[in-house]
Amino acid sequence: MAETESPVQRRFTWDEIKLRSGRESDRWLVIDRRVYDISRFHKRHPGGSRVISHYAGQDATDPFTAFHLDKTLVRKFMKPLLIGELAEDQSSFEPNKNKLLVEDFRQLRATVEKMGLLNPNRLFFFLYLIHILLLDVVAWLTLWYFGSSLVPFLFSGLLLGTVQAQAGWLQHDLGHLSVFGKSKWNHWVHKFVIGHLKGAPASWWNHWHFQHHAKPNCFRKDPDLNMHPLFFALGKKLSVELGIKKKKFMPYNHQHKYFFILGPPALVPFYLQWYVFYFVVQRKQWADLAWMVTFYIRFFLTYSFLLELKSLFALFFLLRIIESHWFVWVTQMNHIPMNIDYDKNAEWFSAQLQATCNVHQSWFNDWFSGHLNFQIEHHLFPTMPRHNFWKVTPLVKSMCTKYGIEYQSKPLLTAFADIVHSLKDSGELWLDAYMHK
Repeated sequence: MAETESPVQRRFTWDEIKLRSGRESDRWLVIDRRVYDISRFHKRHPGGSRVISHYAGQDATDPFTAFHLDKTLVRKFMKPLLIGELAEDQSSFEPNKNKLLVEDFRQLRATVEKMGLLNPNRLFFFLYLIHILLLDVVAWLTLWYFGSSLVPFLFSGLLLGTVQAQAGWLQHDLGHLSVFGKSKWNHWVHKFVIGHLKGAPASWWNHWHFQHHAKPNCFRKDPDLNMHPLFFALGKKLSVELGIKKKKFMPYNHQHKYFFILGPPALVPFYLQWYVFYFVVQRKQWADLAWMVTFYIRFFLTYSFLLELKSLFALFFLLRIIESHWFVWVTQMNHIPMNIDYDKNAEWFSAQLQATCNVHQSWFNDWFSGHLNFQIEHHLFPTMPRHNFWKVTPLVKSMCTKYGIEYQSKPLLTAFADIVHSLKDSGELWLDAYMHK
């Protein structure tokens, strides 16, 4: 091919593109048949280096559409990365993917947009923020009016833990750009909610969470699986693989028991609470650090008038413990019991359905989980405002029926129990492989 040939004239095959997966070569990806070289850009990618790199060597059309609000603006920044297009005899996506399924989902996406299901109801989110702030105020008033005896202290801690959990769901909405029509407004308010109301950095959440959405339950790409294999053996295939290799970092056959120690009680207060500070300092995210500091100043100043130092730290620890339990049970009930494997580069629709399940809708379940009981719909359409999830459910179920893909939905307590059952099953598979294979 001549060096003077312009980028739009260059044509590539999927075999060429698959070689540019970033492992030992350049990083290319495909969006709407156009081939982009992200070998250098990935480090400057606003959503993080890893999330875009996870699609190196693959078609990224569906995740690109799913994650970006203003696609026209984003495409302007992509122009310098364009190196060519797929050859005319090449399909628009990898040959291993189901052509009809991909096309049907893209038609479903277009239908969702026409129905206005990606448009947020700002009143819904405003009232949601007000209810969080009111709970925060009531927690303080409880100690101010009733004193710091055991019952008011515990009740205030419960309210503060609820504030943290609910603020966590709201920052999740903002991080997914589903509260405002403009990305910049979502980013600005996101920093306030996650930084000032929760004491965590928006940059860390973006770095971590978008990887999870891009490749859910894909080992080495979904950071939610980083606890494998150091603490837990996850998924049937990975657990057997671990056993065959005779690797034992923990007694995995008992992981369904020590999950109650290392999981819900410990994740936030003993790990994330401290890791987020390391993250922002290491990456020099000083604006995020400033927002985080305002949370601690506000909390310790307002409650120092009501509690002695010892009780003040006890209250803070209590709210983190409550938040941790809430966060772990809700976020893991949709994924841990599902298929966990290496990246198979499946269709966007089937990849999300294999890795996620729902919990039955009810007023309590919606509120308690921040509408993450609609995990399937949320993963298919990450920027969709949560109040619209139920509206798209019939369309998603219909598509699942058409292609024989299981749409899982279960009661809340069953979903919690399935986490433990899944850990028990994978632990037993590991032990059998470890002892006999």
